[in-house]
Amino acid sequence: YSFAAGIGLFITFVGLVNSGIVVLGTEGAPVHVGTLNSPEVMLAISGFLIISIMELRKIKGAILFGIIIVSIIGFISGLATYPTAIFSLPPDISPVFLQLDIMGALSWGMFAVILTIFTMAFLDTMGGLIGVSAQAGFLDDEGNLPEIEKPFLADALSNIFAGLAGTTTSGAFMESATGVLSGGRTGLTALFVALLFAMSLFLTPLFAAIPAAATGPAMIMVGLIMMQPVVKINFSDLSEMIPAFAVIILMSFTYNIGVGICSGFVLYPLFKIISGKKDDINPYSWILFLMCLLFFIFYPY
Repeated sequence: YSFAAGIGLFITFVGLVNSGIVVLGTEGAPVHVGTLNSPEVMLAISGFLIISIMELRKIKGAILFGIIIVSIIGFISGLATYPTAIFSLPPDISPVFLQLDIMGALSWGMFAVILTIFTMAFLDTMGGLIGVSAQAGFLDDEGNLPEIEKPFLADALSNIFAGLAGTTTSGAFMESATGVLSGGRTGLTALFVALLFAMSLFLTPLFAAIPAAATGPAMIMVGLIMMQPVVKINFSDLSEMIPAFAVIILMSFTYNIGVGICSGFVLYPLFKIISGKKDDINPYSWILFLMCLLFFIFYPY
């Protein structure tokens, strides 16, 4: 009887939603439930379920297979457009390569821009390194990544090359968690990924045709993977929980890793001092505190 009643209530609720009598969420809210009966959304949900099932069955390359399966379904069903070509030459970078305005960048008017980009790139790298390393089991007992200066140096060199090439900042990326989930642990994994990325420059038309409904579920799974270290937060200590909560919330609602991490670096030492636990503060944290405070002051809102 309870099961039948539940099914009846569910059918009634669905009918009210479809008729517009019941609106899911608050009208005008920046984040709300979208159109779940959209074919593209249903395809994305199916993709997430496919990837999840394969992950549960410990199938290697589950995320990649999920993207391929959903893309094929999208092409066959007409929800995605077939690629017009498979191969193409990489785009010409001569219009932006080495086109530097160093004196313009050193002007006071560019200070806020450079500070914002530097802080976001620095904290994005730190967040990516710590998050992926936690998933891979590379962190020590204190939650630190040994010899972190080496991946930071590699990231810095890639950012320098990106600036010379005229593209956006490049470096460590959170999607590396997919490689960790598939068993990648050594530098050989990174070399193969770099080789495949280089080859992908000649497959731009093919990759550009992959629908968002295929890549979206993959990113959801990556986000799910990155959430696992949250269980290590000491929720019984408010001086630990509140900064961590601010980081998670601001990352989620600003769609920016740097903004979230910055809030944590500002709040953590303040709450530690207020709670009488100043010994927990690493001296270097004050450098990050000052840098992040300047970030929020000069950020071009």
